[in-house]
Amino acid sequence: MKPPGANVARQIAEPASAPADLTCSKLQTLKKRADFVRAAKAVRLPCTAFLLQARQRGPDTDKGVRVGFTCSKKLGNAVARNRAKRRLRAVARDVITHQGRDGWDYVLVGRPGATVSHNFAAMCVDLQRALDKLHGGTS
Repeated sequence: MKPPGANVARQIAEPASAPADLTCSKLQTLKKRADFVRAAKAVRLPCTAFLLQARQRGPDTDKGVRVGFTCSKKLGNAVARNRAKRRLRAVARDVITHQGRDGWDYVLVGRPGATVSHNFAAMCVDLQRALDKLHGGTS
């Protein structure tokens, strides 16, 4: 005899098709310190709630957009730093997946007080403007 919710659980676990928003490519994350250092030595674009650091990788490297996130202890305790990183990841997912360029590394650096409290829509607009400025107005 089957439990009453067996069919329902199976339907939930196997959706018929993925929503359109979830089909876009996942951002690759920077993990090595050397990649962060190289990005820090390249182009810096200040925004109200964060700092964008970007660099173009060499032609012999793999394609794709890579993103890194940095939130130092200046932002506050662990809760504030994690909240800031979550917000930066969400902004990157909304903007860089559409406007980022293959072969580029981007690092979003949180700013004390601003990253956690700044309006999310304004953060997205700031990142869009910074990417337009970086890539010459066309994305």
